[in-house]
Amino acid sequence: MRILLTNDDGIYAEGLQVLVRRFQQVAETFVVAPDHEQSATGHAITMHRPLRAEKIKFLHSPKVLAWSVNGTPADCVKLAVEAILPEKPDLVISGINRGANLGTDVLYSGTVSAAIEAAILGLPAIAVSLTEYKEPVYDYAAEFICKMARSLTLEKGISPGTLLNVNVPGCGRESMSGVSLTRLGVRQYRNAFERRTDPRGRTYYWLAGELIETMDGDDTDVAAIKRCRISVTPIHFDLTNHDLLARLKDWKIEL
Repeated sequence: MRILLTNDDGIYAEGLQVLVRRFQQVAETFVVAPDHEQSATGHAITMHRPLRAEKIKFLHSPKVLAWSVNGTPADCVKLAVEAILPEKPDLVISGINRGANLGTDVLYSGTVSAAIEAAILGLPAIAVSLTEYKEPVYDYAAEFICKMARSLTLEKGISPGTLLNVNVPGCGRESMSGVSLTRLGVRQYRNAFERRTDPRGRTYYWLAGELIETMDGDDTDVAAIKRCRISVTPIHFDLTNHDLLARLKDWKIEL
């Protein structure tokens, strides 16, 4: 396998480093990742300044070819595939993100957007997140993704234009209760902005808020994580409402 690894937490983030150490044992591994944290950048790409890719070496993985990019996660994948790598990768993996990427939050996620960019470029992709934020331990998530990657590339494959969004609960290997194929749930936030005043008396706002998870069925990724199960959600970038489109064909719309 030829694997491209990226993330949105920055190229030296622990989750990415654990993936590098795992995949270098079984695949030709390349890394192209942001030079600093790019969480919640969504699918932003850089158009008004030059992108710079600096070749670096990892202390514990000196043979892995890696580039640090002053851009977004989507930039990194696009640049890697179209300009940096000698050949296209067999699979793109984005992660391991520190914290969950569940439900509607995937629309904001740099981790998921990197995988979406790979799908747009016609490559199979996996976005992987560990739902534990405060004291994350990434080893089991990396082990699981490595097994999944080999199965997908060598056996089953992923439909064109589709990625797999994987969330691994932080409950630990011994408490894991299985793997669920899921759909996206809904995540909303109450009191999203906290109003504050700076030392000069000027008002500013800090994005915070209380998470509200809408339990709209046992088959969602949110529900799976609550049951301490790994969630695997197929996602594609076609946002068309096909049911409504079929009904609209009966409408008579005049100019």
